[in-house]
Amino acid sequence: MKQLFFLLTAVGILTSCTKKNEDPAPTPTSTTGASGNGCPTCTFPDTVFTPSSGSGPRLIFKFKFDSTQVRLNNIGQPTVVAPGNAAYSPKFNGMSAHYIELAPADLTPLGSGKVLYRAEETNCGGSDAITFCKSVVVKENEVFYSVPLSQVAGTYKWLRVSLAYQNYDIPVRNSSVGTINGTIASFLGFNTYVTKYKVKGNAVMTPTAGGGPGNHPQGYWGFYTNVLGVPIKLDGQNAAGATTVVNPNPSSPIPAGSCVVTGEFFSTAAGLKQPLAITGNETQDIIITVSLSTNKSFEWKELSADGLFEPEIGELPVDMGIRGMIPKY
Repeated sequence: MKQLFFLLTAVGILTSCTKKNEDPAPTPTSTTGASGNGCPTCTFPDTVFTPSSGSGPRLIFKFKFDSTQVRLNNIGQPTVVAPGNAAYSPKFNGMSAHYIELAPADLTPLGSGKVLYRAEETNCGGSDAITFCKSVVVKENEVFYSVPLSQVAGTYKWLRVSLAYQNYDIPVRNSSVGTINGTIASFLGFNTYVTKYKVKGNAVMTPTAGGGPGNHPQGYWGFYTNVLGVPIKLDGQNAAGATTVVNPNPSSPIPAGSCVVTGEFFSTAAGLKQPLAITGNETQDIIITVSLSTNKSFEWKELSADGLFEPEIGELPVDMGIRGMIPKY
């Protein structure tokens, strides 16, 4: 079997995030240094969220990965797979977020709402980047953030979340054994400091594409599978602009270079879109289910026209962006 190791340079046609300074803050905790001096010494991401301080009922955020949710483009309109491409709805293993904001109204500019969270960053790679090894990667229905309701009183129409990293399984076509499982690790953040990472169980990847260990812009990915006991590892870097970032609110655009996904709050009790109202005097937790559209979210350039992902013949990803977000409460 052929083992292919090469850098993806697909032409991007969608909005992506490549610049850190487009993302508003509170000021994050940062690690500084150069050439390893003062740089992160951690190895792999955490898998358990550590709650923020404060007592009383909390606003709790959990992910849901929904392959049946409508598939959207950058401006929140239903879309199909691009001609010449093919796509899967992956089986998700985990997701991490870099930034969370509650926005009261359509005209609330990015960063002017209630900013709840920003993940740790470092400049060890030469410019600011997400510290991947300190990211919190969670499975479906696990808590990825919570905060006391008393600290977030207000009425909010929109949720904004910068999705930083995703890991999922996909079917893969191989000439020797037919269709088998493969795993993708996909870095969606504006810039991520990566030295090594796990793709599947104990399978460890060290970046080779895009300059090796260090900073990687949005669109860096790693792939792993095993063929008859032989591990197959690939990694690559999508072109700038190749990752879908959905924003259905035209009144508050996301600046070019930002990676913040926007979704309008949906009340499950009312069965319709409705702002989230928090008084701060609640006696019970409010759980926000952040439903992410994974509807054919893994997309590749099709070479064999059989609808099967075949890296063996040079088929590689062109877009791994989430296809919409509905925050439900």
